[in-house]
Amino acid sequence: MFSSRILLVDDDKPILDLLTVVLKKEGFQEILTATSGNEALFICERTNPDLIVLDVMLPDYDGFDLCHELRKKMQIPIMFLTAKTTDLNKLTGFSYGADDYITKPFNPLEVVARMKVHLRRHKQLPASVVEKRRYDFGRFQVDEESGQLIVEGKPVKCRAKELQLLVFLCQHPNRIFSKNTLYEKVWGEKPFNGDNTVMVHIRHLREKIEEDPSHPRYIQTIRGLGYKLAYPPKGD
Repeated sequence: MFSSRILLVDDDKPILDLLTVVLKKEGFQEILTATSGNEALFICERTNPDLIVLDVMLPDYDGFDLCHELRKKMQIPIMFLTAKTTDLNKLTGFSYGADDYITKPFNPLEVVARMKVHLRRHKQLPASVVEKRRYDFGRFQVDEESGQLIVEGKPVKCRAKELQLLVFLCQHPNRIFSKNTLYEKVWGEKPFNGDNTVMVHIRHLREKIEEDPSHPRYIQTIRGLGYKLAYPPKGD
């Protein structure tokens, strides 16, 4: 028997039913389920789950944003279980505070085995121990763990996709990426013909991080090739 309280968040009821059955067979007795982000937040406010299994694609919430909200309130293990399979999706999940990332289709026994490992480790480590990744470009910093953009020492609001795009560029400084490549890496799908989504997001990021967005020093346009995030010159 396991006394741990598990919260499963997924809008696919058969998946919730499958995991509930397997968890009960493995000795877990207290299993809570939610089919939306708001329902998950409601449950977390009124109970104290020991571990959360979370989908990315929810009807009312981006799972990454939900993970970020939950992480600000609690330091319990959070595992993604999702059909989002790209490397960038996985990196985004970890940067928003997840402890694990499992892709669908999945082996339910493996999911439960990983849950047991995280629960065991969580009981051994202080709640304050959190791995942090921070990118510092002088004028601005990006904190993956908190999901924050800091410009000249002040937090700046940044939409999820803008932050994901900036994090990807921070992870690959001084490398040139075409508009189509950035769309595939960040949005996880092929771009539509003539889609200006990346260009719009680049413009919004420049407005946030550049001293003069019309003459960018950080997110540079490389004519005919794409964009790159450059480190500032030494001494700046």
